[in-house]
Amino acid sequence: MHKTDANNPELNPASTEESYQISSADLPLSCPLPTMQLWDSHPRVFLPLNDKGEADCPYCGAHYSLQT
Repeated sequence: MHKTDANNPELNPASTEESYQISSADLPLSCPLPTMQLWDSHPRVFLPLNDKGEADCPYCGAHYSLQT
């Protein structure tokens, strides 16, 4: 289980990039990713990948692409 503490240095800031490369280890895909802080972000939402292995977050517009 990932911590959502703002003081946890192991977590990255949420939604700081416009595009993210993800791997199968990141599935099921959520935005923000579990490795990102939640305290300064939108609510976590799970995103289905399209046929091209891509998804866009409806909250922040981040684009996710599954590495093949």
